[in-house]
Amino acid sequence: MRLGWVIGAIALAMAAALPSPLPSGSIRAQAVRETPYWASIAAGEARMRTGPGRNFPASWLYQRRNLPVKVLEIYPNWRKVQDPDGEIGWMLVNLLSDQRTALVRNGVQTLRTAPESGAPIRWRVEPGVVGKISRCVDGWCAFEVDKRSGYIETRNLWGVDPGEEVE
Repeated sequence: MRLGWVIGAIALAMAAALPSPLPSGSIRAQAVRETPYWASIAAGEARMRTGPGRNFPASWLYQRRNLPVKVLEIYPNWRKVQDPDGEIGWMLVNLLSDQRTALVRNGVQTLRTAPESGAPIRWRVEPGVVGKISRCVDGWCAFEVDKRSGYIETRNLWGVDPGEEVE
C-alpha cells in the first residue's frame, strides 16, 4: 500500500513539473517549423536574454506587443530571435505569437485602397508603425492598424520576406 502512495506522489510531482499550457495566441508545435520564420511579441513586456534560460541575463526589455521578430533557432521552450534593429537573443516561447505583424520602414509610406501603385491613397503611415499583415501577394500586403487598413508594398515592411506569400 505504501508503495502505491510513493508512486502516486512521484507521478504527481512529475506532472507538476511539466510546463503549463501556452496562453491563447502563442506559438504551438514549434519543433516542426523550419527556421527562419516570422512571429510577433505576444506579451506587453518580454525580455530578450543572452541564452536560452532564465538564468541568462536579460539584454533587452520589450514593451511593445505585436512587434515582429524573426525566429532564427529553436530550443525547447526558447526561441532565438532577431528584432527589427538587428538585435539577436533568446525569448521564452510563450512570449511569442504566430500572429503576423510588420513594421513600416523606409520613411512615410502610403496605404492604398488596392494592391497596386496607382490605387487611391487611403492614408499615410510613419516609419516604426506596427500593424497586422495578411494576404501578401505580388509584393503587396494587406496592413491593418487600429481598424484602419489598406495595402502597402512589402519592400517597405520589416516582417515579411521579399516574394513571400502570406495567406
